[in-house]
Amino acid sequence: MYKKYFGQLSLGLTSIALTSTAFAKPLQQDTLLNQYNVTWDTPGPTSAQSMPLGNGDIGLNVWVEKNGDLVFYISKTDAWGGELKEQKDPWMQQGGVLMKLGAIHVSVSPNPLTKSTAFKQILKLKNSEILVQEGEGRSAVKLRVWVDANHPVIRVEAQSGSLVSVNVKLDNWRAGQTDTILNNQQNQIAWYHHNSATTDPHLANLTFGAIVKGKGLVSKDASTLQSGKVTSQLISIYPLTAVAGSGEQWLSKLKQQVAGIEKLGLEQTRAAHQQWWRQFWNRSHIFLNGDEQARQVTQGYVLQRFVTACAGRGTGPIKFNGSIFVVDNPNWKRDGKADVQNADFRAWGGQYWFQNTRAMYWPRLMAGDFDMMLPLFNMYAKILPANTAQVKQFYNHGGAYFAETSPFWGGLQYMGPDVKANYTGHYFTPILELSMMMLDYYEYTGDAKFAKQTLLPIATAGLQFFDQHFGRDSTGKLLLDPDNAIEMFWKVHNPAPDIAALHAVISRMLQLPAALVDDKTRAQWQKLYSILPPLPVSEDRKLLLPYTGPQTAKSFNSENPELYSIYPFRLYGIGKPDLELARNTFDARKQRAKGCWVQDPIQAAMLGEADVAKDYVSSALTRKAPDLKFPAFWASGNDYHPDEDNGGNGENGLQQMLLQADGKKIILLPAWPAGWNADFKLNAPYNTTVEGKVLNGKLQNLKVIPASRMADVIDMSKK
Repeated sequence: MYKKYFGQLSLGLTSIALTSTAFAKPLQQDTLLNQYNVTWDTPGPTSAQSMPLGNGDIGLNVWVEKNGDLVFYISKTDAWGGELKEQKDPWMQQGGVLMKLGAIHVSVSPNPLTKSTAFKQILKLKNSEILVQEGEGRSAVKLRVWVDANHPVIRVEAQSGSLVSVNVKLDNWRAGQTDTILNNQQNQIAWYHHNSATTDPHLANLTFGAIVKGKGLVSKDASTLQSGKVTSQLISIYPLTAVAGSGEQWLSKLKQQVAGIEKLGLEQTRAAHQQWWRQFWNRSHIFLNGDEQARQVTQGYVLQRFVTACAGRGTGPIKFNGSIFVVDNPNWKRDGKADVQNADFRAWGGQYWFQNTRAMYWPRLMAGDFDMMLPLFNMYAKILPANTAQVKQFYNHGGAYFAETSPFWGGLQYMGPDVKANYTGHYFTPILELSMMMLDYYEYTGDAKFAKQTLLPIATAGLQFFDQHFGRDSTGKLLLDPDNAIEMFWKVHNPAPDIAALHAVISRMLQLPAALVDDKTRAQWQKLYSILPPLPVSEDRKLLLPYTGPQTAKSFNSENPELYSIYPFRLYGIGKPDLELARNTFDARKQRAKGCWVQDPIQAAMLGEADVAKDYVSSALTRKAPDLKFPAFWASGNDYHPDEDNGGNGENGLQQMLLQADGKKIILLPAWPAGWNADFKLNAPYNTTVEGKVLNGKLQNLKVIPASRMADVIDMSKK
């Protein structure tokens, strides 16, 4: 779990050198991308007015206080602390607390805002940096903040037109409780949080913190550094998470890491950082135009993809309830009473909920952000052995499943037929949907090593679990009972999501090449496939149903389980049989809420319902939290802000409106609404990219790489 992030992902300068020579010339979408830079002309004053920044593992919330101080919270994808005593939220009791490392204040003296109100804070997307300018003329101060895409270091570069003194101060609200600020650190600040050896074994001795230093910075006290009179100053912050028996052991590891980074030149690393982001933006894009709504939807799409990239390459998956960008919440209430929370808090706690986590990952496929899917897959691959052992212990059979909600180390509770029903108890779907996603990943990338080492063990274990855990009905068909229809209907008979999942996953597993699957395993899958029950349908066969039998089960949530056969399991859709049945079911759906984890924008697009898809996507990608300033910090909905489900489902819906893949078929503009034009580049299966423009509903300038895949394209705008 705690391998060094950058070693694990091999994101060094060598990989940068192997990227496309397109870096030698400006990308065509640079001008379009620059339109969506975020610019503010008034400072803060609090973390609610922060901008996100990150390198995939280290994240910042950056803002400027009214007095001109640059402030940022530091977060990390693996900074898992134990439960703090004062936390009362029941969901905070398990899974650890994904904490901030602390906050850094950078101030300049004389203060450039004393004599001028001139102020700009700009998020520059192209290079993933935040530029701050305070004051004007010779007294102006410029600050550049960036998190190195290839190394674990945060950089703050200060420039002034006249001599100033730069002050750097650590703010750690846990100091003296669970955190230690080290004394006697010569001209640097060092601090860490250390989980005790007696906490949960998966969190024991986990230690995280950072060193702050910079040439010319001198210690004022253990938490403060100050420069002399300068016109430029570099501040470097080096975070580290490691398993260490003591603070001294952790510090020794961090010093080695710092020494390695300091050997690299600033200009060299900045250039490589900018190149990484250039190749990231070159993977894919969607830019809409036509009206103000189109502009706002584009902004939401672009910024959501940016936020995901800032947090998506760490040791663990993105947290649906705020990612690593949660902020102070002075307005939080519990039981109707004010309960002020700091930036370590998030509703629904530290556990991963698969139903919520998946939303950020499905759109990574068409975006071409395959590297950002690996933390999700790797976490569940590590969970698999222990879960398999528990299934054997509880039920005396093989296979495994993943609980809907669990900490990053997994684990199951006994859920036999005698256990009282609840939201997530008899809920076995996640391993099947994860298998579906991994099959897509393999289809997009052709990564046979991934298929053999990750996809096959997980998918095989999931199919074995369903085969051996459930009985057979009087006709010999598989009988899923008791089994939740996700969180909506509890302990029902043959729920639609699991039946759809089994049909979709097994049919695709049977198509895997002989080099990956032996004859015995294939025969077992074929046998299971032959006894799958049909999807539940109404007596008049005009509607899909959420489960089989009389529709008398009480509902407990606001979901539409019957639509899982459309998405995520894609049994119905454009060009597939019984499209009218699926459309009738979608039109008759009872739950029609928008935002958060709602799947309607994606399902509407997959059914060719262009106007409905436009409505839902537009809502999702403009649904900013009212008390947060950044345009893509989404409202909490059913989660906690900034809600990542909202943006992920918005991304996915917009992509599906432009392109849908079915086997080797590439269907373009399957659900494109009137009034929107587009410039797009998206990824498709079999290492394919599709690029083009939409003008007045017609496809133009189509470019498919490799060119041989042009034969698989179906242009729906010609229908």
